[in-house]
Amino acid sequence: MAQNGAPSLRERKRSETRRRIATEAARLATEHGAAATTVDEIAAAADVGRATFFRYFESKELAIAAGLSDVAIFVLSTVLTTLPPDLGPLAAVRAAHAALGEQFETNRQMFLDQAQLTRSSPAMYAWTLRLYVDWEIAIAAAIAPRFDDLAPDDPRPRMIGAMAMAAARLACDEWVADGGRGDLPQLIQRHLAAVDLATPVALPT
Repeated sequence: MAQNGAPSLRERKRSETRRRIATEAARLATEHGAAATTVDEIAAAADVGRATFFRYFESKELAIAAGLSDVAIFVLSTVLTTLPPDLGPLAAVRAAHAALGEQFETNRQMFLDQAQLTRSSPAMYAWTLRLYVDWEIAIAAAIAPRFDDLAPDDPRPRMIGAMAMAAARLACDEWVADGGRGDLPQLIQRHLAAVDLATPVALPT
């Protein structure tokens, strides 16, 4: 880390390499399927060697899942931080999902293809669930300023992040099981309606 707190040139290059590998992994898997995509193909598309690939990712499944996840995390975080400041944390999460759902019909098949890809094997699903922690952290960071009574080590932002991701996962599981015929944004909203953690939590002293 640079002395002024900004990432060093080396860290920026590492981050860019990781992002490039993940992006190419997701693209190849979307085009050809996860099973048909190899580490060597991903490495070649990202212009890195096989050894470099494994310095960043333990498996092709993690690289594919990371590629699908990274852009979506950025988009959701951006929407959360640009919503009206008077929205509470949970209301903001619901509003963000509603905003993202506006393009659902236009991109329905893409959403279904990606959802099925992340569930195409036990390994892919396991890596996808592992990356949900990144989503939880991103959501928590974006909504924390929306608590008027936030205390140090307050568990509510992270809890809402975790519950929001659980709601999205359960809704998506239901949607995929139905062959993608239902309204995914509506399903997510129904599951999010079951989450209410806006009440202050008494922390141990």
